[in-house]
Amino acid sequence: MTGVRVRFAPSPTGPLHMGGVRTALFNYLFAKKNNGSFILRIEDTDQNRYVKGAEEYILKSLQWCGIIPDEGQGYGGDYAPYRQSERKEIYQKYIQQLIDDDKAYYAFDTPEELEKLRAQSEAKGETFTYNYRNRRQLKSSLNLSKEEVQKLLNAEVPHVIRFKVPAGRELKLMDLIRGKVTFDTSTLDDKVLMKNDGLPTYHLANIVDDHTMKISHVIRGEEWLPSLPLHYLMYEAFGWDAPQFAHLPLILKPEGKGKLSKRDGDKHGFPVFPLEWKTEEGVINGYRETGYLPEAFINMLAFLGWNPGTEQEIFSLEELTKAFTLDKVSKSGARFNPDKAVWFNHQYIQKTDNQTLTEDFQEILKEKGIDTNDDFDFQVVSLLKERANFIIDLWEQGSFFYQTPTSYDAKGLKKVWKSDTLEILNKFRTKEIIPFEAERIQAEIKNFVNENEIGFGKIMMPLRMALVGSLQGPDIPILMDMLGKEEVLKRINSFISFGENQ
Repeated sequence: MTGVRVRFAPSPTGPLHMGGVRTALFNYLFAKKNNGSFILRIEDTDQNRYVKGAEEYILKSLQWCGIIPDEGQGYGGDYAPYRQSERKEIYQKYIQQLIDDDKAYYAFDTPEELEKLRAQSEAKGETFTYNYRNRRQLKSSLNLSKEEVQKLLNAEVPHVIRFKVPAGRELKLMDLIRGKVTFDTSTLDDKVLMKNDGLPTYHLANIVDDHTMKISHVIRGEEWLPSLPLHYLMYEAFGWDAPQFAHLPLILKPEGKGKLSKRDGDKHGFPVFPLEWKTEEGVINGYRETGYLPEAFINMLAFLGWNPGTEQEIFSLEELTKAFTLDKVSKSGARFNPDKAVWFNHQYIQKTDNQTLTEDFQEILKEKGIDTNDDFDFQVVSLLKERANFIIDLWEQGSFFYQTPTSYDAKGLKKVWKSDTLEILNKFRTKEIIPFEAERIQAEIKNFVNENEIGFGKIMMPLRMALVGSLQGPDIPILMDMLGKEEVLKRINSFISFGENQ
């Protein structure tokens, strides 16, 4: 396939939802698979919903994910500007073309007048629609003389420009994911294309930009499917060839019903944004801050609505590019599974080399005011990596390597504390172990058990409680070797003192 140009066109109205990231990802993969271009365009024509910092957030999110545009806002290119608010003059030219060709018209109805008509329709159990049935009875240039229209325009009377939807047509359109979709134009309303502030609505700006930027395929969310007939009719009105369209399935709540939202993340305790988002109320954590690796996040997103048709689940971005095709994207919604997201991150943690993990882990240590030691920290990571889903797990599962326990797990104490526990620990702490290394420690513990005719649990469980503060952790000989003789004796003595005071 040649000449492929796709775009991701988010609105800067808040943090980028993971569904938006998936749309960007699928566009990116399609472009790279077909040796095409991936463009980032910022659709900020709705200034009432503009949120400061949102555009920068979009750029940073894509960078963290590794979804790098070939051109667009922040990257430059031959079709700049890529921010719609800077393209106002371009839209004026094209809206005038539609008016001159009788494909669009001025509408001078006030919001109050329209609201009254809606209320009247509702009272009759009907829905008010501004379309071919009533547009010639309303205050529009379709039933006003040219002189009257010009007079209103000269007086700067507030108005909008609406698209003149042709009635009574059946549109049979193709969607690259859903196949043939049919629409009756009589059910459509005459959408506003230009607002009274002189800025275009999404519909006009979207069509003009896609055409002038030579977009070949529009890959967007399912929520835009109802706009497809309008957009097709607008391409037709301009006399342009329409791009090919593909509408991605929704990402659904974990329960499977309804679109995934921030509220679902709050309810179930998982992020829905790639990066943290700061508000006046506080900070909303993103996947990055929760501890997800970008590669795991992207891999997880790819499987929300797409499947390679094989048993393989772990894909690098490069592998996704080779495997991705739109015909393997599902028509039905994709249910988000938080546990599966964690599983993906666990797989990538295991794939990450220990040295890289150590460097990331050391950042956590520094935050906690703990001095780092490359060799020791590397050993900790190597021991705990297998059970870690996130890098922070290395701390949560191994903080005892750096901090002497100050309390002991109550449930574990009931299993550990027996009438002879103090006596056994007092005997063990006097034992000479030279050299104080894992292999020798293992042998001496075995000798101690045999000499005192006790089970291994009699010494191993109290030792673990003394050294860790709970009954979790790595093999005791390895743990003792890493902590060193002085620290081991210190912790055993503290545990004995604790026991003597109970």
